Amino acid sequence: MNLEATRRRLTEKQADTVDRLTRAALEVLSRAGFAGLTVRMVASAAGVGTATAYTYFSSKEHLVAEVFWRRLAALPESPRSESGRTARVVAVLRQIAMLVADEPALAGAVTSALLGTDPDATHLRLRIGAEIRRRLLLALGPDPDLDIVETLELLYAGALVRAGVGYASYSEIANRLEKSARQVMPD
Repeated sequence: MNLEATRRRLTEKQADTVDRLTRAALEVLSRAGFAGLTVRMVASAAGVGTATAYTYFSSKEHLVAEVFWRRLAALPESPRSESGRTARVVAVLRQIAMLVADEPALAGAVTSALLGTDPDATHLRLRIGAEIRRRLLLALGPDPDLDIVETLELLYAGALVRAGVGYASYSEIANRLEKSARQVMPD
């Protein structure tokens, strides 16, 4: 899976800088929250200049979206077990829903970042959506019903927004996603 930042191709040294920035973003988020997060603060925590940080990330939204993208891309593929399509789909949805469950500051930040208008964050939102679709298609197997895929995507997106704004915990949302997916999936 391609983990390079969205703005440019990276050398090994540049990739290390991006890794430091994304790790530092998590540290700053845990202290300051998304409202208090700035690219300048992240750059300082990562030990790089602000201008260097802006070379890779156009905004705090872009930076947080990159953190989420890297987490999603690093998730192992759900196993294609013999347990059936519905079980595979539920496993994919649960795995993605729980991706930031233990980090409320990151979860809220991801929701804000992905709903924002920064063009680089928008690009990542599209990549994230495409990756989730790819995983759902893989779970559904050959000849998937695209109406079901779109319904599952709507369930997922709506569920994560609900969790991101605090209407329910990610564990509760994962359970609700499972129930909803089972209602949508044909037997």
